[in-house]
Amino acid sequence: MGEKVVADGFDLSDRQRYRRKLQQCLAGLARLLAEKRFDRPRNLMGLEIELNLAGADGMPRMVNGPVLERIASPDFQTELGMFNLEVNIAPHRLGGRVFDRLAEELRTGLGYADRKAREVDAGVVMIGILPTLAQDDLVFENLSAVDRYTLLNDQIVAARGEDFTLDIHGVERLTCTSTSIVPEAACTSVQLHLQVTPARFAAVWNAAQAVAAVQIAVGANSPFLFGRELWRESRPPLFQQATDTRPPELQAQGVRPRTWFGERWVDSAYDLFEENLRYFPPLLPICDEEDPLLVLDKGGVPKLQELVLHNGTVYRWNRPVYGWVDGVPHLRVENRVLPAGPTVTDVVANAAFYYGLVRALAEDTRPVWKRLPFEDAAANFDIACRHGIESELRWPRPGRSGGVATVPAVRLVLDELLPLAAAGLDAWHVEPADRDFYLGVIEERCRGRVNGASWQADTFHKALEAGLDREAALAATTRRYAELMHGGEPVHRWPVGID
Repeated sequence: MGEKVVADGFDLSDRQRYRRKLQQCLAGLARLLAEKRFDRPRNLMGLEIELNLAGADGMPRMVNGPVLERIASPDFQTELGMFNLEVNIAPHRLGGRVFDRLAEELRTGLGYADRKAREVDAGVVMIGILPTLAQDDLVFENLSAVDRYTLLNDQIVAARGEDFTLDIHGVERLTCTSTSIVPEAACTSVQLHLQVTPARFAAVWNAAQAVAAVQIAVGANSPFLFGRELWRESRPPLFQQATDTRPPELQAQGVRPRTWFGERWVDSAYDLFEENLRYFPPLLPICDEEDPLLVLDKGGVPKLQELVLHNGTVYRWNRPVYGWVDGVPHLRVENRVLPAGPTVTDVVANAAFYYGLVRALAEDTRPVWKRLPFEDAAANFDIACRHGIESELRWPRPGRSGGVATVPAVRLVLDELLPLAAAGLDAWHVEPADRDFYLGVIEERCRGRVNGASWQADTFHKALEAGLDREAALAATTRRYAELMHGGEPVHRWPVGID
C-alpha cells in the first residue's frame, strides 16, 4: 500500500474491470513463473519498523506530519495514525556482520528521528501497542492526512456496513465499537523481508508459518489496549477485528477475515495470490493502463499493479510479495508477525532468529510442514498471542518416531530451535560473533522467561501495588519503557518497576 492512491469513488464498472485485470495479472504471474523470469538468488533481506510518537508524559502525540517534515528523509514515512511513523531500512545481503551493521543503522536512524521529534515535544517509542492509547485517540480525525488511508478506510467501512466491534478477552476483557479502521493504527509491527527464488518460495513461506507462534512467544510486546490487560500479543486480534469487513452473518457462514493466518501449506507463491482473488473482494479497484499479457508477449516484464495492490489489502501474517526492480521481477516472503521493540538489540535478535530458523527449516530433509498439521500451526499462533513466553505449543517429536507433542515454547526454543537457527545463520555465512550474540539474546529471554510483554505487565502491576491508579500506572510504565528502550540494554536485562 506504499503507492499514492487517489480516487473519488468507484462504480460497478470499475469493480468489474478490476476483477478482469486481476485475472490477467494472475495469468501473467503464472507465465512469469513458468518461463523462469525471476531474479537470481541474492540472499537479500529487508526491514521495516512501525513506531509510535509519545510525549515526555508517556501519552500519544498526533504530530507525525511535523516530525516527518523535520526528519526530511525518504527512509521515514507516514503510517495509518497521526501518532505513527515507519522506518524502512535498505536491503542487506545476509552474511558477515550483517546484524551488527543493521543494528548500527537502526540506532543512528531512530536516534535522529527521536531528536527531531523532540523539537515538537514528542519522542519515538518502539513498542507493539502504546499502553497509554485511549479509545478517543483512535478516531477518524487522527487518521494520517494521506489519500490512500482515507480511501482504504472508506472502502472497508462500506464493505462492513456497520460499526466495527472490538471484543478481546484476555487477562481482562475489552469490548467497544469504532466507526473507522483507525484502531488498527495501535498495532506497530516489524516486517522482515526475504527475497527468494520461485523454487524456494513455498518452503520458506511454510517454514515461516510454522515458526510464527514461536516468534510471538519469545517476542510478544503488546499486552495492553485502551487501559486493559489483554493478550500478551494483542495486535493480531485487534488487527483482525479493526479491519474486519464481515458483519456477524458472514462470520457465521465461515467467510474468511482479511487479516488471516491461512488454512493450508502451499506448493507455490501462485497459490497465495490465487487465494487472494478467490476469497477476497477488491477494496481499491484502481486500474493501471498496463496490459500484463501484452507486455509479456512483447518480451517485457509486467508490474502487475492490480495484483500488488489487492495483495496489500489482504493482511496475512506471512505475505507473498511480487516486486520489480530495473526490469527484473522478484518474489519475497514478508514476515509481519513481530511487534516493534523493545530495543534495537531485541529487534535485531528477533530478525537473526527468524532468518536462521527459516533457512534451516526450509532446507530440512524432513520438512516441519510435512509433520505438523496446519491446524496445529494456526492454533499455536493463537496460543502464543494469548500467553506469550509462557505458551505451550504443538510441535513434531524429534527423531523418526513421528507424531506431535505439546511442549513449553521456551524448551522448544532452547533445546531444538536455537541450534537450528545457528545452523541456518552459518548457512547464510553470518559471522559467528553476530550469530552468537544475537541468538544469545533469544536464549537469555527464554532462560529468564522475560520478553517485552512480561516486563510491561510486571511493571504495571508493581506500579499498582505502589498505589498508582490504573491510568497513572500505565503512563509510568510507558515512561519507564521509553527510558530503557533508549538506554539500549535488551529487555531480559531490564529491572522490573518504575523506579
